[in-house]
Amino acid sequence: MTLPEAPSPQALTEVADDAAGYSSSIFDQAQTSPTQTTPTPQPTSSGQTDTTQKPLTDEQKKQAAEEELQRELHQRIGVVVPNFNAVLDGNNLPLTPGQKMRASFRSAVDPYQFGLALFTSAIGQAKNSHSSYDPIPGTNPVQYTEEGFRQGWGAYGKRFGAGYTDQFDGTILGNGVFPVLLHQDARYFRMGTGSFKKRFLYSISTTVICKGDNGKWQPNVSNLLGNLVAGGISNLYYPAADRGFGLTIEQGFLVTGEGTFGALLIEFYPDIVKHFHKVHLPPNPVITAPASQTTTQSAAQPAP
Repeated sequence: MTLPEAPSPQALTEVADDAAGYSSSIFDQAQTSPTQTTPTPQPTSSGQTDTTQKPLTDEQKKQAAEEELQRELHQRIGVVVPNFNAVLDGNNLPLTPGQKMRASFRSAVDPYQFGLALFTSAIGQAKNSHSSYDPIPGTNPVQYTEEGFRQGWGAYGKRFGAGYTDQFDGTILGNGVFPVLLHQDARYFRMGTGSFKKRFLYSISTTVICKGDNGKWQPNVSNLLGNLVAGGISNLYYPAADRGFGLTIEQGFLVTGEGTFGALLIEFYPDIVKHFHKVHLPPNPVITAPASQTTTQSAAQPAP
């Protein structure tokens, strides 16, 4: 499968203005690429106008990237879900190391992440996850000792702490630390056009393929390493009975799956909003001529 060098810029101004971070204003602002400048024509000594584009300076590139990052840090899906790690217009400049770390930290501490950890912890509490029952030798009937997180508010707090730490580590490592070290761009570049199959395959491929700071597609080592290392760190705070290589792989696959679902959501959410926005639009009103105009036209017609 051949991926494009960069998704084409999109003009999704038909999306509803209240479409939760996908408002038309964002797309209107994104129609001009920050990667290029259009210099004011200056007359040369021979009297001719010089229209040659001049490359951006490092400071101008940093400023353009900062402006784009600020737009991205206000993007949300459904008002609540942060969409800070997405380029929606197909244009970009590579972020500086400081900008990458700031963006990843902003995503990791967003209130939504705390709410998500509270929800997943409640599910774990209901399933009594990461708990084990070991038989006590010499007891008849057999009695058991319960190990791990178990039940109660204290156990719920442990599950919440573990769940949020998983999310925090995966975000900081996969979207910040490793992209800085490997000079990769952890953001998702929305395609927005083309067939459903093409966009679907593109979305899931971004789990293993990303853009480098040089603008070229390359293996997404940052994402894979970030997920695996975060899974390895989880061995420090999960119950001893669950620790080991299996927990590392399990947590790594879990974070990878969440990232894949997030990519699909970013890619197709505006289409879903656009569809329902059109469905709920009121029918076109029937325009009738004013009574005075109808009367005038009737009077102007000759009698049979």
